Amino acid sequence: AVRQHGWSLKWAADPLKGDRELVLEAVRQTGWALGLAAFPLRADREVVLEAVRQAGWALEWAADPLKGDRELVLEAVRLDGWALCHAADPLKGDRELVLEAVRQHGSALAWAADPLKGDRELVLEAVRQHG
Repeated sequence: AVRQHGWSLKWAADPLKGDRELVLEAVRQTGWALGLAAFPLRADREVVLEAVRQAGWALEWAADPLKGDRELVLEAVRLDGWALCHAADPLKGDRELVLEAVRQHGSALAWAADPLKGDRELVLEAVRQHG
């Protein structure tokens, strides 16, 4: 069932929500399934990377240490700029990462570190994307 509908994980027995192969299949269908996975798998970089490749916002359910993984967060914000709100604070001050986020969704500027909110190029890009 999860091969066709990742959300089917919702109705799986708890032990199966910790089955890495099953959860990987689910997050490949819908990144949102990460929120249904057992906590140890939310700290599994490969599982989280697959999830954010499907839905950048899935970063919300990643274990905190992975929210500071620059490569993983970059994947997330390229798909959904709003995923920046779930990034670790130091990454919200990473100009390149924030630029990618606002290119995808201009209002992601709201989640940037304060010094970057004064960066003319970033703000201009945000205005171009969001108005």
